[in-house]
Amino acid sequence: MQLQFLGATDTVTGSKYVLDTGRSRVMVDCGLFQGYKALRLRNWDRLPVDPSTLDAVVLTHAHIDHSGYLPLLVRNGFRGRVFCTMGTAQLCQILLPDSAHLAQEDAHYANRKGYSRHQPALPLYDGADAVRALRRLDPFHYDTRVRVTPDVEAEFHRAGHIIGSAIVTLHVDGKRIVFSGDLGRQQDIVMRPPEILREADHLLVESTYGDRAHPADDPLDTLGEVVSRTIGRGGSVVIPAFAVGRTQALLYCLYKLREQNRIPQVPIYLNSPMAIDATTIFALHPDELRIDRTACAAACHIAVLVQSMQQSMWLNRDRAPKIILAGSGMATGGRVVHHLETYGQDARNTILLSGFQAAGTRGAALASGMRELRIHGKQVAIQASVEQITSLSAHADAGELMTWLGGFGSAPRQTFVVHGEPAASDALRQRIERELRWAVTMPEYLRSYALD
Repeated sequence: MQLQFLGATDTVTGSKYVLDTGRSRVMVDCGLFQGYKALRLRNWDRLPVDPSTLDAVVLTHAHIDHSGYLPLLVRNGFRGRVFCTMGTAQLCQILLPDSAHLAQEDAHYANRKGYSRHQPALPLYDGADAVRALRRLDPFHYDTRVRVTPDVEAEFHRAGHIIGSAIVTLHVDGKRIVFSGDLGRQQDIVMRPPEILREADHLLVESTYGDRAHPADDPLDTLGEVVSRTIGRGGSVVIPAFAVGRTQALLYCLYKLREQNRIPQVPIYLNSPMAIDATTIFALHPDELRIDRTACAAACHIAVLVQSMQQSMWLNRDRAPKIILAGSGMATGGRVVHHLETYGQDARNTILLSGFQAAGTRGAALASGMRELRIHGKQVAIQASVEQITSLSAHADAGELMTWLGGFGSAPRQTFVVHGEPAASDALRQRIERELRWAVTMPEYLRSYALD
């Protein structure tokens, strides 16, 4: 039995793993690479595994770096079923078409402005590809063991990262191969903690924050201070926000702050059709949340919903103080890029980064202190204040990862550290070896490993 790593090695994106049992091939996660151009270009490379030879795909969750390659996989010949949780299927219904739309929109804009090196610029895939991929989704409830091929069964356990996120166990010939997916926090502000598993013969564990601890700051305090300070000088707060998970946590925080009269009564705008739809889905899964239904409903209705492009353009013309949440979370595309171009040039305003910023993204550039961004083919000077709120992360930190790993009753035969930048992955590897005395591997891109 072989496991090949087609992504999420030495990077936090592009999660794709192929388990070859000798009788069937199952891909776990099917994500896009994001961040540096060298990584993004991998999305255009020919997949080392012929999609038509894959018997099934199993998704841990719906984030694009875990699901966004599906339309291309189907276009290139995959004809099997895609197994996932109910929440993942619902979120993919909005994330995959949106991903296709953004790809087409960016290609159209590049052609119109003439700043692409390729003539014409083409999208990675289109809306029709996304629709075909969605037809392959086969959703199941948590704690359901489902046969995905004649010799492989999959089981979904709550991961606490976003709605529908799962720790996936593949059962093959009496062996358990566990894929952590993205693990949530032990004390997340809205999500329940990840489920503790007791057994694994082979384990893949994420390491996004494998080299650090999240700050103990109360996110309400940090967010409240930034908003109050910015509004006090007549500015606006622009928050690049991930549509799924982070947006809903921010809405809950803003609801609590307003309820406690800790921020000025300025308009709050949610400028992301995808985040609007994701918020509706968020409210449908109270069993995955630690907040009650009343608070959930109130948080989901606190913002003015911005659906059309005309409304989004109006926000850039209206200079009254306000709070804008817009996608994407790393400022790689979407409506927030236009807001950064406009609001970023005014020193009264604040750009508030609210989550992990992968290397090579505009968000990472801002977080590192860069004050000039390449936007729509030109350099834009950033005069606005740039702040970060790091206590809202939906990823377990190093200590929380070790807590989760410590739940296993015995050491897996093999542990693979994935889904992290090299420093984070290696720090977690060393800690697992030192504290748990497990055999740990940092897998290489495209390499296959025998699962004995």
